[in-house]
Amino acid sequence: MNATTTFLWNLLLALVWALAVGDLTVGTLGVGFVAGMLIFFVARRVVGSEAYARKIGKLVTLIAYFLKDLVLSNLRVAHDILTPKFNMRPGVLAIPLDVTTDGEIIMFANFITLTPGTLSLDVSADRKTLFIHSMYTPNAEGMKKELKEGLERRILEVTR
Repeated sequence: MNATTTFLWNLLLALVWALAVGDLTVGTLGVGFVAGMLIFFVARRVVGSEAYARKIGKLVTLIAYFLKDLVLSNLRVAHDILTPKFNMRPGVLAIPLDVTTDGEIIMFANFITLTPGTLSLDVSADRKTLFIHSMYTPNAEGMKKELKEGLERRILEVTR
């Protein structure tokens, strides 16, 4: 069973759980989904869902990385707002893309836009470059490297 099929089965298990409990709420669906994940994790060799367990782990890693980045960016922007010193070094960066599908590009661009202090501007016509605006760009190459080795790499781990 591939990861997508396993995910759909997991959603079905969550729905069955919510219907069995008689409470069709987000919380109950969440509990059912987590229970389904545990079932597929325990039975991964029997049902052939090893890839699914790895993908869930990679997804958790991506979300944790993004949340850490989100908190740090919020603190940086808040600090800049609350202090009289002007710390911004705005700039537009061209990030060469390793993500290739529409979904991967959208995910990468949206994660960048959701992070305070950065904004995705455009994707080149050949879909090989993403242009972003950053409020803090003291080292453009360092920021490109951080985005590629951090966020983009984790997105690729989840989607491929």
